[in-house]
Amino acid sequence: MGHGGDHPPIKNLAFPLADDKTSVIMTDIQALKSELTGQIEAANDLKALDEVRVAALGKKGRVTDLMKSLGAMDPEERKIQGQALNVFKDEIAEILKTRESLLQKKDLDSRLSSEALDVTLSPRPEGKGVIHPISRTMEELTGIFGAMGFSVAEGPDIEDDWHNFTALNFPPGHPAREMQDTFFLQDNPDSQGDRGRMLLRTHTSSVQIRHMETNTPPLRIICMGRTYRSDHDMTHTPMFHQIEGLMVDKNVHMGHLKGCLTDFARAFFEVDDLPMRLRPSFFPFVEPGAEVDIGYVKKGGGIELGRAENPADQKWMEVLGAGMVHPNVLKNCDIDPDEYQGFAFGAGIERLTMLKYGIPDLRTFFESDIRWLAHYGFDSLERP
Repeated sequence: MGHGGDHPPIKNLAFPLADDKTSVIMTDIQALKSELTGQIEAANDLKALDEVRVAALGKKGRVTDLMKSLGAMDPEERKIQGQALNVFKDEIAEILKTRESLLQKKDLDSRLSSEALDVTLSPRPEGKGVIHPISRTMEELTGIFGAMGFSVAEGPDIEDDWHNFTALNFPPGHPAREMQDTFFLQDNPDSQGDRGRMLLRTHTSSVQIRHMETNTPPLRIICMGRTYRSDHDMTHTPMFHQIEGLMVDKNVHMGHLKGCLTDFARAFFEVDDLPMRLRPSFFPFVEPGAEVDIGYVKKGGGIELGRAENPADQKWMEVLGAGMVHPNVLKNCDIDPDEYQGFAFGAGIERLTMLKYGIPDLRTFFESDIRWLAHYGFDSLERP
């Protein structure tokens, strides 16, 4: 370290010498000043510096010994020499403090250099992060339907009764409007009727209503996001993800719907000859409505999606709900049902993900288990 510039110099102590004894004290101060300054400058770490401090200013230190010698002097001499020793003691303490600051900075710089922490690295031993299966599936769905000309529409999670039920042709008294089935919120006192009753949306169909209210046909959209219902078991959770699709144009019919969903299912499940069938079903917002099934066969202890060689072995599972948009829904959005028709479909994203990737329990999607995510997750650099 530096020498002369590292600390303030000790002032030359010039006091009148009363006698030979005084001369001895001053000689001791001058010699000790030179010696201690050299020891302080030679201390290369805080431990060595502390040893110098104790040897100089401690209870048995050399400066302390000089202070004790004042007791043998007469009052006048003690006054003069005591002042000199106090000044000397304060300056030694100041030099020690300056040197300590320099050594602390040196120690900190050394630690910062040797103990540098790369904050871009994961603090966990698991290594790099992965893409959650739900996020992966949503990317795949966007890619598949985007290639068919669909765009993505979004809407709020907190919805009003009109967009969630009334505009979708859910009549008063429908079971979905019951408190035990739906998460209703406190009513908005500033609003009237069904536009004042707020809830957590039970489906993403409300996004379709909002889109039809603000856009004119032709329309071709998909809606993805969180939805909420009062269910919780192995195949249901209070919060889950849905995808819904909507197409509105002139001369749209069920053949377009089945063709669209067939192409989607074969692309998503990566089975070129995946069979599909539509079974009649009821949904308030479509007419006619259908459950959409895909084919599979039992193989070993599991199943395999695809067409069975023997038609008698063909099995079916439901994956989607679909149908032609109900005329009342179009009217509620100021679209003339005599001029325009449309089809709509919807599916649970968790269910699609479970089927494609063989995930047995829906609840594991939300348990934040790193081991589960490491097994079922996807590399962030892989594109679907």
